[in-house]
Amino acid sequence: MGSSAETKATAGTIPPGLHLVATPIGTARDITLRGLDVLAGADVLAAEDTRTLRHLMEIHGIALAGRPLLAVHDHNEAAAAPRVLAALAAGKSVAYASEAGTPLVSDPGFALVRAAVAAGERVHAVPGASAVLAALTVAGLPTDRFLFAGFVPAAAGDRARFLAGLAGSDATVVLYESPRRVLRTLDALAETFGETRRMALCRELTKRHEEVIRGGVAEVRDALAGQEPKGEVVLVLDRAPPVETAPETVEKALERAMATRSVKDAVTFVAQTLNVPRRTVYQIALALDRG
Repeated sequence: MGSSAETKATAGTIPPGLHLVATPIGTARDITLRGLDVLAGADVLAAEDTRTLRHLMEIHGIALAGRPLLAVHDHNEAAAAPRVLAALAAGKSVAYASEAGTPLVSDPGFALVRAAVAAGERVHAVPGASAVLAALTVAGLPTDRFLFAGFVPAAAGDRARFLAGLAGSDATVVLYESPRRVLRTLDALAETFGETRRMALCRELTKRHEEVIRGGVAEVRDALAGQEPKGEVVLVLDRAPPVETAPETVEKALERAMATRSVKDAVTFVAQTLNVPRRTVYQIALALDRG
């Protein structure tokens, strides 16, 4: 299980400030040693779910030891922030943890951090588990550039507009989805992203029944055989394929861009705007520059 109590920090030994502690998304041992130190040594503890945090601390042998444990979640974050700010103003260290994963990443914490920053308090990241990064590492899709778009809207119209805005992205797209809605979302993805767009459906990441289904959107949908998957789901979708653009179109766009930008900036702008490979745009830019 966890390390012995002697290896952890004791209360009052953590520097003042707001410490954002990433907690496991499944396996309890996926918390970092520094995360354990902060939970053991912070003057005040705050959590999206206090019961989950207490259970995690019990697993790793960390006692609450009379320290305040505050609930800070979606429904009370604005109201709870003043109490946290008062502790920070008094020079105390406050550890804040999501129910699972990294605070602020589709989890509460933004209002708290914004208030702390506005008050001039120190904010520290205690990095660790994240479903976004875990899914990216196992999906088998490009990771050099990605767009995390959070949860897919539940309403059909909102969902369609949301996905349409992502379908042309030149970055790998990462989405969260409820297992109850994932079949409907896969149907919508087949319409907007296309049935052959490569993707991975990742569920129960780091847990005993972890599963990754890879293939085209239609293949992944068919692999579920109409059954709702169990557990939390992360969808990772390949970037949009480059659009075939006539060279003369790129050339005209470059001429306009190079009138007010450097060659490097013009190439980047045109490549992103027309969704054309940067190398192709650069070769045309060199020819224009020499001309």
